[in-house]
Amino acid sequence: MGASPKAREGHLAQPEDGVVRHLEDAEDDPMERIPMWVACSTYFGYAYLFLLGFIRDFLGRKLLSRLFSVKDDERDTRPGYAPLLADFEDFYQRRLYRRVHDVFDRPICSAPGPYIDVMLRDFQLLAAERPLNGKVQRCLNLGSYNYLGFAQDGGADDFVYDTLQKYSVSTCSPRSEMGTAPVHVELERQVADFVGKPAAIVVGMGFATNSTLIPCLVGRGGLIISDSLNHSSIVSGARTSRAKIKTFKHNDIESLEEVLKAAIAEGQPGSTAYKPWKKIVILVEGLYSMEGSICRLPGIVALKKKYKAYLWVDEAHSIGALGSNGRGVVEYWGCDPDDIDILMGTFTKSFGAVGGYVASSQELVDHMKNVSSSSTYAASMSPACAAQCIYALRLMKGEVGGSEGVEKIAQLRANSAFFRKRLKEMGCHVLGDDDSPIVPVMLYSAAKIGAFSRECLQRGLAVVVVGFPAVPLLLSRVRFCLSAAHTTEMLEEALVKIGEVADMTMIKYDTSQVTNLVLE
Repeated sequence: MGASPKAREGHLAQPEDGVVRHLEDAEDDPMERIPMWVACSTYFGYAYLFLLGFIRDFLGRKLLSRLFSVKDDERDTRPGYAPLLADFEDFYQRRLYRRVHDVFDRPICSAPGPYIDVMLRDFQLLAAERPLNGKVQRCLNLGSYNYLGFAQDGGADDFVYDTLQKYSVSTCSPRSEMGTAPVHVELERQVADFVGKPAAIVVGMGFATNSTLIPCLVGRGGLIISDSLNHSSIVSGARTSRAKIKTFKHNDIESLEEVLKAAIAEGQPGSTAYKPWKKIVILVEGLYSMEGSICRLPGIVALKKKYKAYLWVDEAHSIGALGSNGRGVVEYWGCDPDDIDILMGTFTKSFGAVGGYVASSQELVDHMKNVSSSSTYAASMSPACAAQCIYALRLMKGEVGGSEGVEKIAQLRANSAFFRKRLKEMGCHVLGDDDSPIVPVMLYSAAKIGAFSRECLQRGLAVVVVGFPAVPLLLSRVRFCLSAAHTTEMLEEALVKIGEVADMTMIKYDTSQVTNLVLE
């Protein structure tokens, strides 16, 4: 968030369709857009909650429990034992998180299609826990990563069910032992062909794809340069590798080049003389799930070539969701897949399955299969899920279903642009690029996290809200996730209800958009 105009002009290219997007909107720093009164009221709100929490702790939980019949869990720390949780973590969970835990802990009891069944809770006065009341509400689903609509009924064909009958639910064995079925080999071939790489390896868990395969690429004596807003799976893999880690400002090409130049000039730390890095790896995401911003891939590729680094692109959210044929951020920008050394992705978003993949050279893939813990220790992907991924890939390539795959991708892109445009016209602060199916809307104030989510639920909308510590203290937000399964009528109805909630919670911060809309 914060590349200068010079960086945008010098390094950014148009996508493959030649359309210039609103890149400047995606790179706005939300900290610079937050109104001063909102920042002050948010800080005051947190200070007030902390003060009340400390007072309650000081007076004693037992007294308050007797007066108000509140069951407040105490840390069960035996004499001589260290507490299980750090003091601040324990305090934050008891005094802040539990006030709004219901908006994060909503069980569902249906497939996450365009509509979803949400299990409701009882709201009892001063109750620390809000138990389920046995009631279920049908809601429009605006929170699931069901980009191409494979999660609902009809998202699979007979091949998937036949695979389930033949191979059962699990192989119960790692890939390196008895956990490799023909369907896994075929999935790897399909993935490599789809993204334009010689070979691929598939892993049974999306998070483990980054956390277990990054250490196979770089280790001690190497340097990892990571986007400051990369996913925790990338952070975990980078730390496990034991390589030196440096970060650059989110999507900022100039910041990346500065870090690269300084790291190369300084060499490895602790050496008396200049000692070059064994390997430099740049880690970025194709589409960032909290910001809705698309990686500025052309500029990053140019720097990668200039400074002889390797490039790892995480396409967990962009594969299937970006590009005219769903081939991800590489196709979106019209880049050459050969310019990206490692393409990583997951099957948990666009494919309606589980697991992930890494596509790269045959030599690197063979190395990962031999040494990664995901191949040697973890059970392989469920064969039925692998079959579902094959079906989704073939559908996107047009090998089955005629034009259905292309239509899904086009519908997702249209839904994203329509929904984002309408939210901006309302006057909401919206982050990200126009083509992103992830549409974050800024709430800022912590008090609005629970209020916005609960009001949406009352109106039949299931949404995801995000607050500290998942995002910075002042940057609470609601994150809408769109799907090809959503129709325009569904989104129109949702936008009317969101407008009501936005007025009620006072999150229409951008009055200039509303004024322009009225004048036109």
